[in-house]
Amino acid sequence: LVAQWDVRLPPGVPRNAKGEPDLNGPVPKTADGKPDLSGVWQGMGGGGQGAAAEPQSGPPVAAFRDVAQNIKEGPPLNPEGAAILKERRDNNSKDNPEAHCLPMGIVQFHTQGAPRKFIQTPGVLVILYEASSGLRQIFTDGRSLPGNDPQPWWYGYSVGKWDGDTLVVETTGLRDGGWLDINGTPLSDRAKITERFHRVSYGRMEIDIMVEDAKFYTRPWTVRVNQRIM
Repeated sequence: LVAQWDVRLPPGVPRNAKGEPDLNGPVPKTADGKPDLSGVWQGMGGGGQGAAAEPQSGPPVAAFRDVAQNIKEGPPLNPEGAAILKERRDNNSKDNPEAHCLPMGIVQFHTQGAPRKFIQTPGVLVILYEASSGLRQIFTDGRSLPGNDPQPWWYGYSVGKWDGDTLVVETTGLRDGGWLDINGTPLSDRAKITERFHRVSYGRMEIDIMVEDAKFYTRPWTVRVNQRIM
């Protein structure tokens, strides 16, 4: 099946001296000079074409099963949040939304190994996740987060703005009872998630994710997801 697949590269792929794709080449830009995040991406460590080795600096790297596995003391849960995580683990994560063919939360989508396609336009960034057929819209047209008590949503409501070469995305309006990973690290409807999308090179992107949720955590905390182009 692989032999039957016609390899097609998008236009503008940087190449090395051998004529091969140079995944460490420069970041493509949009017409207004912003980094272009468009492309099909996958978490580093999965299949597909790899870029440079995963960097060791920055926030702890998240994992699909345990989003906080590289945080030495674990996530800063308060007693209520710790009790929920323990209950979910004791039940072998049987109520994880993905296990019931329900949408995964946006943090689980980031750490899930299946590919995802970014489509960047001047007013909205659309992410098509192969996993669970997820679809997400991040509005970059200058609007604010809704403040009119909107209907809670699996992926919340997301708006983004550029901070230099980094797209900063804020999300609120999430459903209560969220899962950040397979283990069941909790997220409530009071949460705010801030993502920082930074395309480091042609083939690599870093996404730093900060979780703020006073219902279950004693302080905000941040993890990183590394992505590579496919």
